[in-house]
Amino acid sequence: MAVKIYHTQEAPFAPLKKKTLAVIGFGSQGRAQALNLKDNGLHVIVGLYPKSPSRKTAKDLGFEVMDTAAAVRSADVIFLATPDTAMASVYANDIAPHLQKGKTLLFAHGFAVHFKTVRPPQHVDVILVAPKGPGHTVRSQFIAGMGVPALIAIDQNPTGKAKQTALAWAGGIGSARAGIFETSFREETVTDLFGEQCVLCGGMSALVKAGFDTLVDAGYSPVMAYFECLHELKFVADLMHEKGISGMRASISETAAYGDVSVGSKIIDASVRKRMAAQLKAIESGQFSNEWIHEWDHGSKHFKAVRHSEALHPIEKIGERLRSTMSWIQSSKREKEETKGKKRR
Repeated sequence: MAVKIYHTQEAPFAPLKKKTLAVIGFGSQGRAQALNLKDNGLHVIVGLYPKSPSRKTAKDLGFEVMDTAAAVRSADVIFLATPDTAMASVYANDIAPHLQKGKTLLFAHGFAVHFKTVRPPQHVDVILVAPKGPGHTVRSQFIAGMGVPALIAIDQNPTGKAKQTALAWAGGIGSARAGIFETSFREETVTDLFGEQCVLCGGMSALVKAGFDTLVDAGYSPVMAYFECLHELKFVADLMHEKGISGMRASISETAAYGDVSVGSKIIDASVRKRMAAQLKAIESGQFSNEWIHEWDHGSKHFKAVRHSEALHPIEKIGERLRSTMSWIQSSKREKEETKGKKRR
């Protein structure tokens, strides 16, 4: 299937030149996108709650900082860069009352709109621009003269210019340098949640622990189990990221590649695919989102308890000890801590 990819010439940020862009929230994505837009000469303001610890950081970086409601009133395009769990209350209290005709609401993830925790009025454009990378990568690639790919989607378009705005924003944060792909709020939301739960986070962490436990239970050293089931995961993931699955197989030993093709499907078999399909349906039906919202609204007691219990798993203790011997990891940690210190100063 042919996929349309938009690049710089098709995503000029000129349509945003005379507009005021409000970034609501100043976490990883909010900060990165605000800085990239600002560096491209666009007028960006930051909206935060009165006692937000991010106010000083944003001001030190040269942004005009306002209370959220004031920023929404002043802006033409409003980017909700807040967590999914906080978005509904921020929207209801500080955004919805100030949405005049012609404004644009922009999201980096479709969760709130697709699952209707946020219900925008019909008289505003509603768009999505989702960079496929964390905020620090969105920023570092922009500084390097490159960009990370992004998804765009249109949910409401009363002005007739929603797609133009989405492409302009994606171009303004640098994503047009890599490529912009069009999707829908539903598709972005469902595939993102599925990937997190079944493969990237939930599936991978469970697979790593299962492998570690299997080796340790059979009498093998926890150190060896950690190296073989967790430590080397990054090297294989990097190969897949850079070269695809076939490229990864071409880059490892013949023994490892044969083990891959002959054993992998026995582990991740039809029963796993069946459970994946069931979880996909739970996401599509709203069962997962309802469960998560209920958990959050009731203090996240179960979530916190599970995270605490998981943090006590033996792989965490052995991993902490082994990582302390790896100079490149320790150097990276020191650099991040020094960078944070400079920002605070």
